[in-house]
Amino acid sequence: MAIGMLEYTKTVLQKVSFDARLFSRELKKAIDRLLPNELAELKEWLMLFVTDKPELQQSLVYLPV
Repeated sequence: MAIGMLEYTKTVLQKVSFDARLFSRELKKAIDRLLPNELAELKEWLMLFVTDKPELQQSLVYLPV
């Protein structure tokens, strides 16, 4: 079964979460590529994912309102 773009994006973001700059770069790419409904789901996931990672919270500014 093929992995969806949203799930792939989550996997990539988890793997690069050790570096805030790389995380931001990958998040920007994801924002450009995901569909609006996938983007809303990614936003919810990100809010939970970065709660205990203050260095990554600055990346949330790239998310559309």
